[in-house]
Amino acid sequence: MLRTIVAGGFVVLYLVLVAPWFLLHAALTGRAELLYRVGMAGARAMMRLVGVRVRAEGLDNIPPGVCVFVANHASNADPPAVVCALPKRVALLAKKEVFRIPILSRALRLASFVSVDRADPESARESIEEALGQLRSGVSYLVFPEGTRSADGRLRPFKKGSFVMAIRAGVPVVPVSVVGAHRIMSKGSMVIRPGEIVVRFHRAVDAAAYTLEQRDELVARVYALVCSGLPEDQQPREDTR
Repeated sequence: MLRTIVAGGFVVLYLVLVAPWFLLHAALTGRAELLYRVGMAGARAMMRLVGVRVRAEGLDNIPPGVCVFVANHASNADPPAVVCALPKRVALLAKKEVFRIPILSRALRLASFVSVDRADPESARESIEEALGQLRSGVSYLVFPEGTRSADGRLRPFKKGSFVMAIRAGVPVVPVSVVGAHRIMSKGSMVIRPGEIVVRFHRAVDAAAYTLEQRDELVARVYALVCSGLPEDQQPREDTR
């Protein structure tokens, strides 16, 4: 629990003492690159502080240009682990609750993050449209298409919204397998344990080669690739395949 307190204290101090200066810079210049780099530096520092290591594999599979990164989701440690492993800037589709945090919410919006209300289908569709516009303007996205964290760490079925977004934008989808994050911080627990998270990037799938009518095929292919990079204890249960 001590690591959780340390991580929480670090985030609060970072948001109060560091972030406002770079938020001001982003607001004045209209550019969020420096804000993003500082945010990522803070995330990496926090993870080192609590004893979490991130190891990236398959970075050469990431194509240049705009992409949609699709990853499994079993822990609150997944987003910072994947983003810190990426060699390029990305935005996220994040649950609306995150946008209620003062200062952080402003930083997320300046960095092109999009709020998603999973309980409201119409609002969720509007969020996809907003992210689609950002994709077309050159912003890559990281999405967790299971829709919520897996309770037991095992891969769950993917929802189709992010794949429709990739097809409509005509951008590559990069499957990402996140290994071990659920052992660092499991769903429903505030305890952070030290250890290693492995982030595996698979060969990109060209969504432009699929039509909207073929979206199920794209989902199945990406799902299989994400699954191929997971250990036995994170493989999907037979009744969810």
